[in-house]
Amino acid sequence: MNYKIGIIGNRDAVLGFMALGFSVHEVSSVAEATKELHSMARSQEYGVIFLTEDYAARMEEETARYRDLPLPAIVSIPAPGGSSGYGMNNLRQAVERAVGADILFKNNETAQTENEERK
Repeated sequence: MNYKIGIIGNRDAVLGFMALGFSVHEVSSVAEATKELHSMARSQEYGVIFLTEDYAARMEEETARYRDLPLPAIVSIPAPGGSSGYGMNNLRQAVERAVGADILFKNNETAQTENEERK
């Protein structure tokens, strides 16, 4: 079966993804984002649903429902204003759950700390 890729977020964040063939769901509130997320997940048509960090951070309980399911994968991406780190933190936690250790980011923490100290 072929699955769709969807994205949920505000207008500025999602419209560019239409050119890539994503199913774009423009929202302007957490309530709308939650409704779209559940609708898309229930449809069983989506393999991946991207959700901008500004909404994902306020929808932790809602996205947690799908965390242990094979589909859809719900992935946080930075909003137009930049990354808050929320998506990377979720990725780190998912990797730790899957393999039992932080294999992706342990070296990056040292580099990030050094960069912050230089500023």
